[in-house]
Amino acid sequence: MRLPFPERIPLVPTFFLAGAFCIIQIYQGTNSIFSLCCFAFILVATIAFNIAGGFTRSTGSYVFFYSVLAVLVGLFWKAVLGEPADSNLSAPLTTAAAYLCTICSMLVAVFISKKLATKRALLADFVTDQNMQSATVGCMVTGLIIVVVQSIFPSGPGSVLSALSQVDRFLPLAIMLGVIHSIRRSGGTRSINLPVIISGATLFVRGALGFSKQGMIIPFLCWLIAAASQRYKMARIQVAGGFLVIYFLFQYVVPYSQYGRTYRAETLSDNVEVAIGFFSNLDYVRSQYLESELEEDDELRVGYFTTHQGFMDRLQMIGPDDTLIAYTEQNGPAGLIVPLSIYIENFVPHFIWPDKPTWGGGNLYAREVGILPDSDETTGISFSPTGEAFRLGTWTGLLIAAPLLWITMFTLFDSLCGDVRKSPWGLIVIVVYSHFAPEGGIGTIVYSIGYVTAAVLFAACLVTYLMPIVGEFVIGPNQKFVRSSSRIRSRQNRLRSASSSGMTPL
Repeated sequence: MRLPFPERIPLVPTFFLAGAFCIIQIYQGTNSIFSLCCFAFILVATIAFNIAGGFTRSTGSYVFFYSVLAVLVGLFWKAVLGEPADSNLSAPLTTAAAYLCTICSMLVAVFISKKLATKRALLADFVTDQNMQSATVGCMVTGLIIVVVQSIFPSGPGSVLSALSQVDRFLPLAIMLGVIHSIRRSGGTRSINLPVIISGATLFVRGALGFSKQGMIIPFLCWLIAAASQRYKMARIQVAGGFLVIYFLFQYVVPYSQYGRTYRAETLSDNVEVAIGFFSNLDYVRSQYLESELEEDDELRVGYFTTHQGFMDRLQMIGPDDTLIAYTEQNGPAGLIVPLSIYIENFVPHFIWPDKPTWGGGNLYAREVGILPDSDETTGISFSPTGEAFRLGTWTGLLIAAPLLWITMFTLFDSLCGDVRKSPWGLIVIVVYSHFAPEGGIGTIVYSIGYVTAAVLFAACLVTYLMPIVGEFVIGPNQKFVRSSSRIRSRQNRLRSASSSGMTPL
């Protein structure tokens, strides 16, 4: 089975599937206008994905992750449960219209950015097959050094290490470069080498010690995106192994991260002790997590589904967005100028401007709508770009502010990265988008324009000019982690073959 990496989704089958889904929603009791908005959302999202170039461009991945993880997964699971899609919502029709306006604005932004982006990627030639292996090793070594330094020295807000962490993408890059190099070098028979294993294990362990499900899932996601970009053909046993990994992530890693956060300590040694104890009894951790979810105070929960659905509750943004949209309808928008100005001002690193203003974002909105108590000023709650754009400027935010930001971001990254199948830089952006697009709000769009751009340029320059030198220093210019699948027969065998054919060797 070859991993899919679609450039486009057929529109005609999508039309009939969306129509069937609309009929099912109406049959289950969903308001017909709400269902028609969902039908239109699916079609517009498909058109935007296709115009963007699908997964071959980072822009297409943003459209995909937003539409699927913010909206469509929740709607699909709602239908599986047999519940009306507009149930448990405070402002269902406004929410549906807001999502439809968002995807239409995104379509316009995709179309305009395609016209503005450069034809040839500016970073297209910044890494080649010849230096990809040494660059992979260099990224791995540099990433490991940064992890060690950050674990020894404090890296709080305002420190140089904190600024470095904003542009540090070396271990994910080592995984993606290593996977691409392995596939190309082996002719498609291998996708993993030693740097990939070391980098992936380091990221997983760091995520486990920080009780971050994103940190633990990123190694698998980096491998998947890089392998899919090369249309890697998986054997049956690899497919089975992939499903086991996905099962492990959803069954145990997510409960571990959610439950373990309540036991997170200040010191590394204490977190190591907690992590070892939890990983030695994952079934117990999962049962405790499920029990704590059932005991959670309903007044502080935003539930789109009638009953608790575990991880599926977090694979949709409809519930939180609807709460924020309903609050905005009743109390008016927060305004666009001040929040956007603060987001842009945060381009300046904290160690240069220690007292720069901050916008509360997810925490502020969650306290406004009552998801968090007023005393909690640290916990962050995720809202999609739709929710935050509506909170800041209602329809002006959705139809003017958000598309302008998307046009800037899409044009920038398409011009820098181009076709992700040919150069790896867009793969970094895709990994970032997998988290930012569905639950990052407007603030992460501004953040991406600033810090993610800096991270891509920083990585591209170092990988091209410095990492190969570091890699060759570690493994030597002639050492290979991945061997070619082609085998050269010995000279003796070639001579023997010549003699057997009646030819006299010279």
